[in-house]
Amino acid sequence: MQLDKASGLLKGTPLFLGRSLLGLYFLLPGAAKFLDWDRHVTLMDTHQMPLIPVLLATAGVLQIIGGICLLVNRQVLIAALGLAAMVLLINVNLHDFWNLYEGVNPEREAQNFVKNLGIFAGLLVLAAVNMGDKQSP
Repeated sequence: MQLDKASGLLKGTPLFLGRSLLGLYFLLPGAAKFLDWDRHVTLMDTHQMPLIPVLLATAGVLQIIGGICLLVNRQVLIAALGLAAMVLLINVNLHDFWNLYEGVNPEREAQNFVKNLGIFAGLLVLAAVNMGDKQSP
């Protein structure tokens, strides 16, 4: 009986830590979008994004809500899949290292692109682990 309890703790701890860190990874940058609005607008403008205020506000709100959902372990499947989709959109539109923009380092963008693929993979794993679980309200 004790072995089962220890095994459950060992299995649950990495999942808790991973989910919590992913939650923080989105919550903090989501808040930063509002706290450092002009810097984010400039970045998006450099990448010739349309509807910058709407997209920036939407991304910030989604990151904050999704991050909180992961942190409090609520609606994890929906949050993980939604954030995963957002990561792909951000990757294609803001870390497009294959395009050249004045003042943008393509090597840094390539690094961010690959890093985001790792975050995307982590979100997919988190979603898979939570598939079939009854989603709490």
